[in-house]
Amino acid sequence: MRHAITVLATAALLSACQTAPPPAERMPRTPAAIQLAASIDVYKSLVAQQIMAANAEYTFSGRLPPMLPAIVVLDLSVGPDGELKSVHVHRSRDSEASAAALAAVRRVQVLFPPAAHLMRRHARTFDFSETFLFNDQYRFQLRTLSGPQ
Repeated sequence: MRHAITVLATAALLSACQTAPPPAERMPRTPAAIQLAASIDVYKSLVAQQIMAANAEYTFSGRLPPMLPAIVVLDLSVGPDGELKSVHVHRSRDSEASAAALAAVRRVQVLFPPAAHLMRRHARTFDFSETFLFNDQYRFQLRTLSGPQ
C-alpha cells in the first residue's frame, strides 16, 4: 500500500513539474486540416467546418430565420502553416455577438489548413473574412456553410 502511494505521489510531482509544450505542439493537425485547399472557397469551407466543430453547443442548423438579430464579420489572418495569427471584428452592431464570434474562433484548438499555397508572393499571412449569422438565442451559423435563405 505504501509503495502504491509513493508511486502515485511521485507521478503527481513529476507531472506538475512539466512545462507547457510550445504552441505548435499544443495545436495538432486534424486529418481535415492536413489537406491543401484547391481554392480560397474550399479553404474557407475547411476553416468554417473546424470552427463549427469546435463550437457545436453554440451553433444552430437548418434554415436561417427571416430576421437575423445579429451579423458579425470577422477578419482572420492565418500563417503559412495554418496558425491563426490574428482575428478581429470587421463589422458588427452587437457587442455580445462580436464577443461570441471572437470566442468561437479562439476555441479552435488545432491548426487551420496550411495556407502558404494561397498566399500572395511575399505575404506573411493569408487574410480572409467569415460572417457569423446569429439567431435570437445567440447561436450561430457561418455564412460559408449556410444554405440559401
